[in-house]
Amino acid sequence: MTKIHIVQDTPPLLDLKAAISMAQEKIRVAAADGADLVIFPETWLGGYPSWVFGMAGWDHAEARHWFGRLVEASLALHSPEAKALCDAARENAITVVMGINERARSSAAIIFNSLITIGPDGSVLNVHRKLLPTHTERIVWTPGDAAGLVAVETPAGRLGGLVCWEHWHPLARHALHAADEQIHIAAWPDMPEVHQLACRNYAFEGRCFVASAATYLPLARVPDALRDAFIIGLGGEDGLKGGSGIVGPDGQYRVGPVFGGETVVGTIDLAETIRFKHDLDIVGHYDRRDVFTLTVNRHREIADRA
Repeated sequence: MTKIHIVQDTPPLLDLKAAISMAQEKIRVAAADGADLVIFPETWLGGYPSWVFGMAGWDHAEARHWFGRLVEASLALHSPEAKALCDAARENAITVVMGINERARSSAAIIFNSLITIGPDGSVLNVHRKLLPTHTERIVWTPGDAAGLVAVETPAGRLGGLVCWEHWHPLARHALHAADEQIHIAAWPDMPEVHQLACRNYAFEGRCFVASAATYLPLARVPDALRDAFIIGLGGEDGLKGGSGIVGPDGQYRVGPVFGGETVVGTIDLAETIRFKHDLDIVGHYDRRDVFTLTVNRHREIADRA
């Protein structure tokens, strides 16, 4: 059995040091509760820049200001902050998957919308960069690559993940199904009904568990100077409501969706990912490799460095 914690609470926006400190505590609490895996939502570290939807005009001085702040609050993989995160996983002997704003180089403004997977020994097992940011997100994030479009072995199970609207990219889904995921991490900023539909479809299609992680962000926790832009970007004053949960290989919720800032906790049986493939295994007996082929370029296009 695998026990999962999904953290919904939002760290201080644009404050890397405070966010790392909060992450360390969430990791410690999950491990103390006996969890094998702790998951954080899309760009939990640094925060989701909802303001891009409200500040997409040309030559926008305020947008440049907030972009600069976001880059400063992004995580470089060779930084002391990244080491602190890896040390927290190692010290608590737990697997961590976290949505981050990833800074490729300290001398550049290149940031990615990434999922980092850290093993219980503190090693970085995978970094998946969102293949294509959506709509005005492209003002902020650089398109990723398929180097991290893989599933990795951990004591918690075989893990893969996608970010937000990547879940409607059928070839990306199939590439991860073919990697024999047992637990798929679906990272989102929020969890409206259509996102829930995507998670349930993914679980049924891949016959895997889907741990969906969404952020709880009331507007009261948004800096005053950003609040109006967040309201425009989010399309209202409700903020982000959470809605995380765990879906089984039958496409049904096993836990949640849970709205609010409460941590989502669930225990799953990985053997179900085999049993449910008895009638549908799209990369096994339900595959037609004589008809369809899929080639994935897993070259890392932009290297990360200190």
